[in-house]
Amino acid sequence: MNADGPPAAPDVQGMVAAEVERQVTALRQEMDAKIAEVRARTVDDAATIVVFSGDLDKTIAAFIMATGAAAAGLQTSMFFTFWGLSVLKKKGAASGPKGLLERAHALLSPASSLELGTSRMNYFGLGAVMLRKMMRDKQIVSLEELISLARELDVKMIACTMSMDATGVTREELVDGLTYGGIATYMADAVRSRVTLFI
Repeated sequence: MNADGPPAAPDVQGMVAAEVERQVTALRQEMDAKIAEVRARTVDDAATIVVFSGDLDKTIAAFIMATGAAAAGLQTSMFFTFWGLSVLKKKGAASGPKGLLERAHALLSPASSLELGTSRMNYFGLGAVMLRKMMRDKQIVSLEELISLARELDVKMIACTMSMDATGVTREELVDGLTYGGIATYMADAVRSRVTLFI
């Protein structure tokens, strides 16, 4: 065969196979990149709840929603900020050294979930006593039982470090097993959530 003549049949097949492979590889890479973009914009099966309130009734509602979301299969996180930090306080925990304003804030804030007042009709704490009794009489779980259930369901509880710094709350005052972070920690969960609530 002449060296300047057409290539042999097996060489043509190899060239065609190589060209097809090159084009398929390019298409596959382009498709993978587009799938990655869609995945980055797609929300997860997740719920995020901001707990700003330190009121008993609102906190109960937050934990009912969190445990319900977690039981429904949503990856659930709760972000406790400002007054909501009172829910996470350990009863009788030592507070460590504090300035005058931080001591005043600690004195005027609930020392644990057991001391939370209601958002309406609190009457110097009587409202919370009445609400807890009515719930107990109707065999409705307490806030503390809901907190325990949330832990069993792997609800992530985040204590806002900026709020802790602002109010003088230390890690030693809070219950164990928390995640600590600021708005970036919250936003990382919130942007991926189907449900975001503010209580």
